[in-house]
Amino acid sequence: MGITKNHIFDDYQNETALITKVLGHPARISILQYISKNEYCNCNELVKATGLAQPTVSQHLSEIKRINLLKQKHQGKNTFYAIDVDLWNQYRRKINDFFVKVQVNCQSKS
Repeated sequence: MGITKNHIFDDYQNETALITKVLGHPARISILQYISKNEYCNCNELVKATGLAQPTVSQHLSEIKRINLLKQKHQGKNTFYAIDVDLWNQYRRKINDFFVKVQVNCQSKS
């Protein structure tokens, strides 16, 4: 695998790329959709809902947590997850802003 050159890109580019990378897997989309409908669910619930193996769900949850998109609540040995709605909205605005700016740039060439 090649060496990443993230240092040659600005913070906006790196953060936008990381957000879209995390959201760029259908299993993570499925997990986020389930969590959005069933606030504070645990890994076992996500395994049943997605049909994925527990280690696979845990790995995808770790990827989602890399961008701090999940809030966690601990009850005994169980961890329950919910979407951090404030951060979700911040990321949504950032990605929307990216799409709008690219579209405007493309239209200005016409």
